Amino acid sequence: MAKNSGRVSVYLLLLAIGLILGGIIGSEVFRRGYFNNLFQKRSTFHDSTEITDRGKSDDLTDQSGSSVAQITIPTSRKNAIVVATQAVEPCVVGIVVTQIQVVGSSYYYEDFFDLFFAPKLVPRYREVQNMGSGFVINDDGLILTNNHVVEGAKKLYINFPDGRKLEGKVIGRDPYSDLAVVKASGSGFRSITFGNSDDLMIGEWVIAIGNPFLNFFNDAQPTVTVGVVSALNRNFAPSENVYYQNMIQTDAAINPGNSGGPLVNALGEVVGINAFIYTGNKRNRGSIGIGFAIPINIAKRVVKELVKYGRRRPVWTGISVQDLDRSIALALGLNHTNGVIITDLQRGSPGVDAGLKVNDIIIRMGDRQIQSHLDLDGFFVNYFPEDSVPVTVIRAGKKIARNLVLKEFPGS
Repeated sequence: MAKNSGRVSVYLLLLAIGLILGGIIGSEVFRRGYFNNLFQKRSTFHDSTEITDRGKSDDLTDQSGSSVAQITIPTSRKNAIVVATQAVEPCVVGIVVTQIQVVGSSYYYEDFFDLFFAPKLVPRYREVQNMGSGFVINDDGLILTNNHVVEGAKKLYINFPDGRKLEGKVIGRDPYSDLAVVKASGSGFRSITFGNSDDLMIGEWVIAIGNPFLNFFNDAQPTVTVGVVSALNRNFAPSENVYYQNMIQTDAAINPGNSGGPLVNALGEVVGINAFIYTGNKRNRGSIGIGFAIPINIAKRVVKELVKYGRRRPVWTGISVQDLDRSIALALGLNHTNGVIITDLQRGSPGVDAGLKVNDIIIRMGDRQIQSHLDLDGFFVNYFPEDSVPVTVIRAGKKIARNLVLKEFPGS
């Protein structure tokens, strides 16, 4: 009997301990959960987003006095990429061009004897459609795009994101830099904000916007892809008389139809024009993360030239050069073959005006080291008549600096 009473006492003691612990734990849970929800002040997030459009509104300045774009964005889905896209997207257009292309030739016989002698070869043409992108650069409806988008245009229509489809005309083209300016009929245009492509940093975010497969989707709303600036100042050998110089490399996907669209920084400013991609081989036509854009600072100068003159005025130096080989170097007392030698100077040319002479060795032009004539290919695509180019030459073993003031090619 005593054993049973002792056992009951132990049970009762354990039960009491359990009740006490349960009460303590329950009260703590109740206090942290219920009362916090009941009495805690609710936080209010103020979702304010502001982008100052440079050139269209009053500039904001930082402590140093420089213009800045103020962006205040909460921790939400509406980040800087979204805000920048929303600022530029209404200015991006799809361009549909009807072109005339030669698709073959056929023989034309005027009489019976043409069967035995040389008949006339008559080209056959057909109309084809080409698509690309562009963006509005001023309130008058001027649109910047690639030359290869509008080249040979017979008809040209511009599709706006708001649903408008307007007829356009080509104001001017520059095949060498692959840029063109188009004018849209109508009014009420919204234009982009220009950025500074000289301030780009490798690794910063950029957005490629364009209209790939506009007709396929039958939708003028632009497509957006995001990447970073992969490299700067990429130069390419001329291809089909197009000189791509100082290009911006990006891994933002640029697909067929994106050509002519803007490359945008995280502030919503256009810093480049999407131009072409490297696909790895001829079978693959899609993006593999290697795309290139023309810097906007270069494009702006071309735009001024095309709007004012309707064409690209060719520059004239009047200088003929050839590569410096070992025999020429030894004859001139040089121990290297870097540079190009001036072999001829045309009378009255900028080269003569700059004080250059035959047998001068050009080793630097502008900001580019000259080792062979290949370094001069496409060099002047970013220069215009009246521009001044610093030139460094070697004459009689001494370095001499000269200024080459370019002129328009005579008779152009």
